[in-house]
Amino acid sequence: MSVNKEVKRVTTHVLQEMKLRGEKISMLTAYDFSLARIIDQAGVDVILVGDSASNVMAGHETTLPITLDQMIYHAQSVIRAVGRAFVVVDLPFGTYQGNSKEALNSAIRIMKETGAHGVKLEGGTEVVESINRILTAGIPVMGHLGLTPQSIYKFGTYTVRAKEEMEAQKLREDARALQEAGCFAIVLEKIPAALAAEVAKDVAIPVIGIGAGGGVDGQVLVLHDMLGISYEFKPRFLRQYLNLYEDILNATKSYITDVKSKDFPNEKEQY
Repeated sequence: MSVNKEVKRVTTHVLQEMKLRGEKISMLTAYDFSLARIIDQAGVDVILVGDSASNVMAGHETTLPITLDQMIYHAQSVIRAVGRAFVVVDLPFGTYQGNSKEALNSAIRIMKETGAHGVKLEGGTEVVESINRILTAGIPVMGHLGLTPQSIYKFGTYTVRAKEEMEAQKLREDARALQEAGCFAIVLEKIPAALAAEVAKDVAIPVIGIGAGGGVDGQVLVLHDMLGISYEFKPRFLRQYLNLYEDILNATKSYITDVKSKDFPNEKEQY
């Protein structure tokens, strides 16, 4: 029997068990109560309150502008909806880099004010001090390697990372460093599938991929991409399960037509 079916609430321990038993972990982003409730009821294992809210909810070009207060607001909304999934919240840009005390304070605020179950931050050896500090407070930490969107101006592009051996070796070392620091899982974004599979075998903790092939322990997608709401974003790794952009557009057009033609409301739709 799958671990997934047995548990009433997903925990870090459950995720570790899933890796050990070879059961893939499903993870999606959510930023609001209504959609979080649907995906939780569907049985998703992990919900990420991602700083991608900066893009899909606020319309920013990058993840950099979103603030800690805004992340807390989104996480509070999601937590109110969720009964089963493990909820992880992104520490936004500028709230943990280079200052482990600030990283701890940011993580404590997220846990205290939202009721979330863990935090996620980007980077390898350079953020280990911050991870150590956060873990002293008993807060679970998920790592994130490969394409790290908060470092977009350093990379200058959203192309695949770690294709060159030097960067691939650094990623391997970073993954081990995150495990040794005490991270309960790692997200690998947009790296060659063979390298991702190698890292997933090398570390004992779950590895969740996005654009990192099928050899990892689980998959994550941005909900709005998966549902086809973000219609312009269609990378190779995205499987779009619906085309809600078209559906919502057409439904709205129908509503406008019905209002203008006085078809809505009809006799049954009034008091």
